[in-house]
Amino acid sequence: MVTAVIYDLDGTLVDSRADIADSVNAMLSTLGLPERDEREIWSFIGEGAERLVRRSLGSSHDHLFAEAIKEWHVEYARRLVAKTRPYPGIVELLETPPAARGVLTNKPGAFARDLLRGLGLLGKFPSVVGGDEAPKKPDPTGLLRLCADLGADPAHTLYVGDSSIDIATGSAAGVPVCAVGWGLGDPEELRKAGPAYLCSSPAEVARLLARLAGV
Repeated sequence: MVTAVIYDLDGTLVDSRADIADSVNAMLSTLGLPERDEREIWSFIGEGAERLVRRSLGSSHDHLFAEAIKEWHVEYARRLVAKTRPYPGIVELLETPPAARGVLTNKPGAFARDLLRGLGLLGKFPSVVGGDEAPKKPDPTGLLRLCADLGADPAHTLYVGDSSIDIATGSAAGVPVCAVGWGLGDPEELRKAGPAYLCSSPAEVARLLARLAGV
C-alpha cells in the first residue's frame, strides 16, 4: 500500500518551459550573447539551474558563468509564474489520497516554494526539497529525506516524475516510480528506463494512486 507520494516539479506538476526559456534569453541578452531557440533551452531543463545556465552559455562562454547564474536568478525571479501553470488535471490529482505529499526537484528550493505558492499549491505539500538543499537527482538523498519528513517507508512511497533521472533516483532510493508522459521526457525512453508504472495523464495517475492507496 502507498502511504505517501512525492512529485517532481517541472514537467510533472507544472509546465514552466516558457518562463525558464524567457529567463535564459533575457540573461543571454544582458550578457550581449545571442538568444537561443526556446525548444533548445527546454532540452536543458531538469538537471538544475547551474547545468541549465552552463548549457545555455555554451563552452566558449563558460568564463561568464558566475555573472550569468546571478543574472538568471534575477530574471527568473521576475517571471516565476508569469506563464507557468499546472498541467491540466494536476489540481484534481492533488485531491487524491494519500495526503502525505512532497516535491523533489533539481530547481533551487526557494524558487520551487515560491512557484508553488504563486500557483496556490504550496499548501498541498508538507515538504519540498530543492536542488540546492540536497545532492541533486539522481542522488537518492533528497528523496529519502522526503520519505523521512513524511514518515513514510520508501517501499510504500510513490515518486512521480517525467524523466529518466527521476526513474534513476527512485531506483537508487528503493522508491517505486510512476513515469509520466505529458512532460519533458520522451515516453519511449521512459519506458526503456524501467519505471514501475507509466501513465499518460494526471487522471491515470489519480486512478493508480487510488488503487495503490487502497481507496
